Amino acid sequence: MTKPASIGIKRLEGIHYYVKDLDRSRQFYVDKLDFAETWRSSPETEAKGRQKAACFQAGNVMVVCSAPTSEGGRASRFLAKHPDGVGTLIFEVEDIERTFKLLEERGGTPIDDIQTFTDDGGTLRQFSITTPFGDTTFRFREHRGYRSLFPGAVKHDGGGGNRFGFQEMDHVTSNFQTMKPMLLWLEHVLGFEQMWEVEFHTSDVDPNRKTGSGLKSIVMWDPGSNTKFANNEPARPFFKSSQINIFNEELRGDGVQHVALTVGDIVTAVRDLRKQGVTFMPTPGSYYDMLPDRIEKSGIKAIDEDLEVLRDLEILVDGDHDHAYMLQIFLKESSGLYKDPSAGPFFYEIIQRKGDRGFGAGNFRALFESIEREQQAQGRPEPT
Repeated sequence: MTKPASIGIKRLEGIHYYVKDLDRSRQFYVDKLDFAETWRSSPETEAKGRQKAACFQAGNVMVVCSAPTSEGGRASRFLAKHPDGVGTLIFEVEDIERTFKLLEERGGTPIDDIQTFTDDGGTLRQFSITTPFGDTTFRFREHRGYRSLFPGAVKHDGGGGNRFGFQEMDHVTSNFQTMKPMLLWLEHVLGFEQMWEVEFHTSDVDPNRKTGSGLKSIVMWDPGSNTKFANNEPARPFFKSSQINIFNEELRGDGVQHVALTVGDIVTAVRDLRKQGVTFMPTPGSYYDMLPDRIEKSGIKAIDEDLEVLRDLEILVDGDHDHAYMLQIFLKESSGLYKDPSAGPFFYEIIQRKGDRGFGAGNFRALFESIEREQQAQGRPEPT
């Protein structure tokens, strides 16, 4: 079978996140994560779109948050069906005409034709398409000297020095009741390739367990741009109590579970983020009791970091060959951070790669068990 031609993605440029409380998001990104607020929507744009927006940036990470001002806008329609969540993924492409042509030829569904906008710096051309998961759309943009973030955006200089060292978005992870449609769409429409997979269930630890959480995960990627999508679906026998299924029930549909942000020094970043009041998913002490043996048997053999420091900060380690490994940690989901179910089940991962290209297969179980404990602590009933 002939490999599909590349649609010309240069990078995942950012995410568009729909929220009920924009001020709360501003406090989180600027005050907690030290992002800079770089753009805001103009009054004219807000009146036309019936929503207000702000852009937060750190390194090459861009998050646009929009909150409805009245009914009828895109943010209002999304939030009428879902809690806060990612409504659009934004990609920069090399040639917008070619991207549009290839996607339409392969069965992609454009929402609009290519739109062209100009400012004193140049032009911006973009279009959006629907996707197989929920109400999340993809937007493709070609920049030719265009200086504004989006039409109607007003430059804003609001705080943020990126002192935690965020670099870029490493990957996007999404949850599905059944992920095969997304895998086929990524392969045959977007031209992505399979990169990695894992399947496990927490009941593997103790076959006598009456409940558990499991998943099947397949990562698809675009080798030219290194854009990566991790796709999850629940695993039996406890399908309904799987964290993936619970996410889908809380989001009320398929969608983006988390976005991974890279840093150059995760130990320093996590230590300082904790001092800033950022809360993370807890990791059981038993994970670190078993970690030296896991490292020895995995092929990593040795790591640069002090294991007691990693235990104290609850940073996870994974890898499987040639002294290459990765370090990762997960923030609490938004509903837990804000103690508000309407904030939704989305969360961020922080990751530092030290030669390993994987996705922490050995850490999946620790994460799932941690999420299970968090859900129990919040008193959420198990699905039946």
